[in-house]
Amino acid sequence: MEKIVVNPSGLAKAIGYSHGFEVKGGRLLFLSGQVAFDKQGSIVGRGDIVAQFRQVCENLKTIVEDRGGTLQDVVKLTIFILDREDYKAKGKAIGQVYRDYFGRHYPAMSLIEVKGLYHEGAGVMIEIEGIAVLP
Repeated sequence: MEKIVVNPSGLAKAIGYSHGFEVKGGRLLFLSGQVAFDKQGSIVGRGDIVAQFRQVCENLKTIVEDRGGTLQDVVKLTIFILDREDYKAKGKAIGQVYRDYFGRHYPAMSLIEVKGLYHEGAGVMIEIEGIAVLP
């Protein structure tokens, strides 16, 4: 399997993400939107987007590793948040959590502020879905 980062010189420099990925070979794994539920279904980090981001990354890692991959096999992430200003204010801490899980691997990404999330009543502040290409 070959994954080629696509960052054309005709676009602004991608910082913290890649404009695209071309994949040759491999198996596709579609990752459902993950929220900050632990194994028992309890919310982790109520009111703390950094703690919730960490739990979501842990959930994504669990799914990908279950199928024999790593987070470096993720080629696309879509991040849904309730509060863009809170996310931006905690960006440095969120970035550190990201690097703890993904290192310097930057998939194609979108960040979308939404009016609500399905599990919002449980205290969910963030949801992330993605696509991985496994060997």
